[in-house]
Formats: sequence, structure tokens, C-alpha cells
Amino acid sequence: MIIDHKQYDLFGKPLVHKLVLKSPFKFDFPITDNACFLYMLEGEMQYRLDDEKINLPGKHSLFQNCINSDKQISNESPDHSNEIIIINFHLDILKKIYDRELPLLLTSQKNIVSNQSIEQINNDFLIQKYIEGLLFYFENPTLVNEDILVLKLKEIILLLSQTQNVKAIQIILSQLFSPTTYTFRQIIEAHLFSQITIEELAKYNNLSVSSFKREFAKLYNDTPANYIKTKKLEKAAELLSVSHERISDIAFECGFNDLANFTRSFTEKYTISPTKFRLNQNDK
Repeated sequence: MIIDHKQYDLFGKPLVHKLVLKSPFKFDFPITDNACFLYMLEGEMQYRLDDEKINLPGKHSLFQNCINSDKQISNESPDHSNEIIIINFHLDILKKIYDRELPLLLTSQKNIVSNQSIEQINNDFLIQKYIEGLLFYFENPTLVNEDILVLKLKEIILLLSQTQNVKAIQIILSQLFSPTTYTFRQIIEAHLFSQITIEELAKYNNLSVSSFKREFAKLYNDTPANYIKTKKLEKAAELLSVSHERISDIAFECGFNDLANFTRSFTEKYTISPTKFRLNQNDK
């Protein structure tokens, strides 16, 4: 149930909302060509990622685009007060306020193959102070004008670009400017030799880790960890046979960030060390 709702519009579209909700509540986001930033000011809520519900506590935030379905927030606890700040990122407004040059956060990341559309941002001091400043304008609505709203929108974009989540946020926002959907297999193959975790690959596919592993097993008849490790080692063996690169450089190129781990894994698979493997290939 909505107890209180205040909103400021920019160029005829809703920009920022301040909502007070009494739980239980559930809200499904409509499919639109915009992104939104949700800040949990008071209380908590859950958001859905594939088949899982993930808790978003107070002072944490959520960034998502709504170009795909299945975006939902909820709180099933009875009779709790929850306060949320929502900031909308409309494509046409972003283009208007950055008519000369887009900031880095709004530009497409080259060679990043990902469908990720949601990211949780943990308690961030600068964002917390930004929200406190935003609340001042809800308490003093006569001070709000178009210039102030443009500045506040640019400010949150700048702050988001300084968080640890900047890479994910850039991916999510870039889909507004050049929407591209990749298949599961395309995403896997594009990141085979990256230093990437299973959790990150699941996010890139908008799946929970458990659903990601099930889908992976259907397509590859193997676990993600074993398949990816095998492919990395096969590429390393190929490079050791034809390249004169240092073994440490080959290990890094194939997605290993630790030479000792690479040597151990390679020896387990081929029953010979990378150095001896290369020597044997050179003798042929």
C-alpha cells in the first residue's frame, strides 16, 4: 500500500520519486526503454533475479534497466514501513542533457558480451550523502526547478561512475543506447578466457547461479568450472606448441591470474609441466 508519494518531473517525464510503502507490497516493473536507480532509505525489500528473491537492506540500492520483463520488487513482511527513492534514466533525456558528448558511463563497452540488466549496490557513503541532499528538495519543493533536476541527474551519474559497480552499471545503461541480446552460448564463448567468476557469468545471463549451472549442463553436458578450465588449458597447450611467449604470459592470456595455479592445473591434465610440454613440442 502506498502511504505517500512525491514526484518531480523533468522535461515532462517522471525523474525522481519518494515513496513510503506499507508492506506487504509487490510491484512488477513495466517494460520500458529506461533504467532506474532504487535506494532503500528505510526498511528493506526483495528483488527477483530469475528464480531467486534477493534481499535489499536499508542504505543499499538497486540499478536496473526495464527493457526486459521479470523485474519485480516486494516485501512480504506484515505492517512494515518502507521508504524508497527512485531515479529514472530516460534515454531521450540523457541525450538532451548530454547533447555534446556522453559521459563514459553512458557509452557502450566494446567487446563486452552481456545481457546483465540488474545490479545491487552496497552501502556507499557518497550515494548516501547524495540521497540526503535529494531529501532536502523534497522538504523544500519551492526550490526545485529544471536546472536543479538536471544537475541532480548528472550528479548521480557521476557518483555511479565512481562506485565499485561501474562496469555492471555501464553495461546496463549501454543497452538503452544500443539494445543487443546475446544467446547463452555467445556469452559463454566470449568470456572463456577472461578472468571471470561463475557468479559474474550468471549475472551476464540474468540468471541465478543455480539456474545458470542447470542451463550450462543442458548445453555443454558439463559443469561450468570444468568446461571453462578445460578450454583454457587446451588453448594454453596450443600456444605452448606454436608460440614463443613466456609461459606466464600464456597463462594470463588464457585466463589464469596465478602462474602456480596454471602450472598445477596443466600438469594435472597433461601429466607434464608446461615447460616440459613445450620442450617436447619443440623436439618434434
